[in-house]
Amino acid sequence: MEIVVKDVRISVAMVSYNGEKYIGEQIETILEQLQENDELVISDDGSKDGTVALIQKYQREDGRIRLLQGPGRGVKKNVEHVIKNTRGAYIFLADQDDIWVPDKVERVMEAFEKQKAVVVVHDAKVFAGENISHIMMESFFEFRNSGAGVLKNIIKNSYIGCCMAFRRELKEVILPIPGRIEMHDQWIGILGDYTAGKSYFLPEPLILYRRHEDNNSEMKHYGIVKMLRNRVVFSGYFFVKMLCVREKKKDFLESSKKIIVDK
Repeated sequence: MEIVVKDVRISVAMVSYNGEKYIGEQIETILEQLQENDELVISDDGSKDGTVALIQKYQREDGRIRLLQGPGRGVKKNVEHVIKNTRGAYIFLADQDDIWVPDKVERVMEAFEKQKAVVVVHDAKVFAGENISHIMMESFFEFRNSGAGVLKNIIKNSYIGCCMAFRRELKEVILPIPGRIEMHDQWIGILGDYTAGKSYFLPEPLILYRRHEDNNSEMKHYGIVKMLRNRVVFSGYFFVKMLCVREKKKDFLESSKKIIVDK
């Protein structure tokens, strides 16, 4: 197995929108775990509250933070924008309102190395509002019957974006993110499964996933009509992308077997 010697740089990719209430706490739990050559990239999509001013305050204090202006086209395109602008070898997705467990980065990086994975997804505990002790759910994996696999996750998505990290080689496969699919996490996870082998699901709750009235994603099940529509739309885009990356799949698998280590 080839070893590529280069800086191991982690990019945390976060999108923000009117997140002033919680984003400071999240930024602090992230920065505590990053090394000097890592970065936190935040794409703000036109916040009307004090979110941008708060990010800029942290940015003045810590040069690892980069603040981008989002495209103003909704969550999926903002996620696409921030991923596109990351520079790290490993990309961690982050919501603006969660809390990272202190050893999250260490545990995920160990999983990348030990499992030779391209995508790592870890478990989460779910809590309500501002009360960290109010745990609504001990395991998101258990709630969603989480696991890898293309067909499994087309039928019922078990990927959760804020718990995902992936190798940068995957960027050329997942971008652009189609605007008509329901959410980006299913797209990233399934394309990772298809092009690079099954994602690794790490059964450890490494974030506290905050639920409140302003969350973009829903934890409830959709009605049958919307569920069918979402699957048909996703399958159409996935089939087209599958044809596009089919010829690259062998090369991608070979490149993803390289181990990236510090200088």
